[in-house]
Amino acid sequence: MSERRKQKYSRLLEVWLLHHYWLDKGSTLFDNLSDEEQERYLIDYDITAWIQIEPTEKAKKTLKACGATWHQTKRGFLVAVPDDAVIPQETVLEWMLTPASSDFFNYTALTFRPQALHECYTADKSTRYRFKEDVPVFSNITGASRGSGANKTRFLSSEIGALETGDGVEALFEKSGALCQLTADQIGSTPSSQTLDADKSAMPVFANQRDVPDIDAPEGITDAPAKGIQLDDDMPDDLFALIRLTAKRDDDNDFSLIDNEGKPLTKCPVFHLRFKNRHSWWKWIERDSSESLSSEPLPLTFHGNAAGTNGKKPSSGMVKADLNEQKAVSRLVSEIFI
Repeated sequence: MSERRKQKYSRLLEVWLLHHYWLDKGSTLFDNLSDEEQERYLIDYDITAWIQIEPTEKAKKTLKACGATWHQTKRGFLVAVPDDAVIPQETVLEWMLTPASSDFFNYTALTFRPQALHECYTADKSTRYRFKEDVPVFSNITGASRGSGANKTRFLSSEIGALETGDGVEALFEKSGALCQLTADQIGSTPSSQTLDADKSAMPVFANQRDVPDIDAPEGITDAPAKGIQLDDDMPDDLFALIRLTAKRDDDNDFSLIDNEGKPLTKCPVFHLRFKNRHSWWKWIERDSSESLSSEPLPLTFHGNAAGTNGKKPSSGMVKADLNEQKAVSRLVSEIFI
């Protein structure tokens, strides 16, 4: 009789991809809902409604070499490794994110610039490289946190900083300790914006424009875009973002995946990747063509109604950009036909 050997596995990491369009309740942030409401929303939540996840070919080979397995969950995905596995500290794993449908771009706060594809060649035309502009890379090496100790939440997004000159409509920024968001492109000396919370530390670290890395182009390439990523052969043209996880983080061990011996941590780290739902000015249009506008930009959400009981909420797809004479966005408007 042949022997059977049961292999035990331990969780190496878990990633939650939480989109606030699907989880906020009107103007109430998901994090501020009661435990009961949070659990109820999470039971029905499924990332396949808005995003697709796939490891890169390099990651698949690395996982196989480690005897590891990855599984998609309703909240994101997890990786498990054999109990006797030893993970090298320099191990890097990447997952590709692509939108499940074009609706994603209607209800997501797009703090990034348009993601144009670039094909660049060496001077002798012998080698071609593909780049995609303004693709964010979410990483446990550059990610920020909120809270401390047992209440510490690890985000894969970079810390949200001060407003910069190149930031456009929907960009998130910090001002005097508050979390703010541009409601228009930067026009004039005083950009149009709204305060999302007076205390930035009370809010999640949402995906933001600081997550887009600088491109270090190969030697001989002079026309690559300044920010984004170089695409590997297996990366599709519609790639939206990358999740990049490294086994060890030197400056904050809470973001590491392994201990000093290369073994999985006793308590598997859970990383959050939060996507901000879009804010827009709501315009109610009556049958007689008369119009009324909300007093401020309101969040689009699947649950609840940010306008309260006084008005019908818009479809997530009914968002238009008002442009000024310079073709800059002066306002995002959601039209609601009564």
